[in-house]
Amino acid sequence: MLLKPGTDISRIKPAIREKLDDINQIVYTPDEYEMVITSTYEGNHRPGSLHYANLAIDIKNPKHPKKTIDTLRKELGEDYDVVGELDHIHIEYDPKT
Repeated sequence: MLLKPGTDISRIKPAIREKLDDINQIVYTPDEYEMVITSTYEGNHRPGSLHYANLAIDIKNPKHPKKTIDTLRKELGEDYDVVGELDHIHIEYDPKT
């Protein structure tokens, strides 16, 4: 797992931090793709974004984003939202209950 320069994971809350290895195992492919976290709380996000609550990360799009998004949704479960954006995948902890 890599961090984009300037990305700080020190503030992310346990609900996300505890899933980083799981996310990496889904995204990482040996000799092909290394997971890159491109954003946590820093940067500009939509008002009310869970990035500002330290409950969201963005990762660089892997080679097969649709398949990766589907797998992340299945493996992370309903308390996590996984959204494909143009140049990244947004993952947030947002329980519905």
